[in-house]
Amino acid sequence: MKSKIFPKTALLDRYWIRLTGHPSEFPLNARIFHSACLISIGALIYNVPFNFFVGLPDVAMACVLVLILCFGLYYASRFLHKVKTSIFISNFLGLGLFIFTYFVNSGLSGPSDQFFLLFLLLSISISPVEQYKIWVPVNIGIVLTLHFTEYYYPKLFPDPYSSRLEHFIDQTSSYIEVALLIFFCTSYIRKSYEREKLSALIKTKSIEKKNLRIVKQNQELESLSAEKSKLMSIIAHDLRSPLSSIQSYLELLSSYGLDETEKIDIEKDLLHATKDTLALLTKLLAWSKSQLHGISAYLEHLNVNDLLADTLDFEKTVASSKDILLDYSFDPDLTIYADKDMMQLIIRNFIGNAIKFTHKGGVISVSAKTEPGSCIISIKDTGIGIPEERQQDLFSLKAESTFGTKGEKGVGLGLLLCIEYIKAQNGEIWFESTPDQGSCFYISVPRNAAISNHPFELN
Repeated sequence: MKSKIFPKTALLDRYWIRLTGHPSEFPLNARIFHSACLISIGALIYNVPFNFFVGLPDVAMACVLVLILCFGLYYASRFLHKVKTSIFISNFLGLGLFIFTYFVNSGLSGPSDQFFLLFLLLSISISPVEQYKIWVPVNIGIVLTLHFTEYYYPKLFPDPYSSRLEHFIDQTSSYIEVALLIFFCTSYIRKSYEREKLSALIKTKSIEKKNLRIVKQNQELESLSAEKSKLMSIIAHDLRSPLSSIQSYLELLSSYGLDETEKIDIEKDLLHATKDTLALLTKLLAWSKSQLHGISAYLEHLNVNDLLADTLDFEKTVASSKDILLDYSFDPDLTIYADKDMMQLIIRNFIGNAIKFTHKGGVISVSAKTEPGSCIISIKDTGIGIPEERQQDLFSLKAESTFGTKGEKGVGLGLLLCIEYIKAQNGEIWFESTPDQGSCFYISVPRNAAISNHPFELN
């Protein structure tokens, strides 16, 4: 049943909207005015023959004139967009019409008072709010004036009815007509109000969503600005220190007569300071590039052993200089679906940190195992571990600057790059750490393209 009824209702609503005007084109009072004109045109078409039938030819002719005026006002407002002018003229002419019908339609004995009340309702519905103080007092004033005039001069208001039946039919028909017009007008006003209310609610929710997005974006911008400010502060501080050391070493070498042993020691310190500065700049440039241009991972199937062999051999030499054992072994057939350069940088950073924070004589173990759809590479050390208060912010710019077991400096940019790079490969990083006992970092990487389409989230 619903499938038969609702399409017809929707079709009628669309036709009515076309006749009265779309909400985006006309305000509510204008659309009510158009509706009142259309309803009045329909009522007047009925009233013209009816008044002739009940013996009121003058009223019938007046209805013909008003019918023409209603159509003209509707056309001027709906299609020529002269809304305010049309509403003013309709108020003015409407009152004139009902004054005329009051005189020719038996005064208090006729239905004119009902039509004055109906016109008052229409006038309130279609007029701008600021004009209420004009038309409401005028309407009431005219009715009271007519009543008093009829009371003192009753002969001015002849009885046009030739029988009680005509009087009965006119009064009853007028009441039904007024009641129906009031129903249609109030129903339209209510539907229009509900429609406007719903539209306003939708707009309000849309604005609230936009405001929430703007607030979120502002918070992200503020957070990003704070992070960048902190980054610049960290970089300025951490670059100043090694550069000052390099300057001091060079001044010593150039200004003082040093023996070969002292020169060798200074040259070693100078080399370490230069390496640290270069490493910091390299990480900074990589991070800045990722922020400016985004991160694009070039994923391919890679053999883990072939991928990490050169990196681990190099790091093994670095570890041995600190008397640290770097042990690693992989299944020769183990493959992952990842970006070669990104994975080498990630492994290099984690092993470099493990060496940095492990004491002389410590052990670092690198291994890999397979899980359903993924490969988990673990890097475990016997170093100093990570304090609990630093673990939560380890992969962000909130991480504080740290020093290794031999005074090596770090700012955490490497870890920040690692987490961004692993996300770009649809992987995951997490860790376990106990202060003074060591840490173990886990890197999960998809083994094939199907799994890589379902990104992991950082724990």
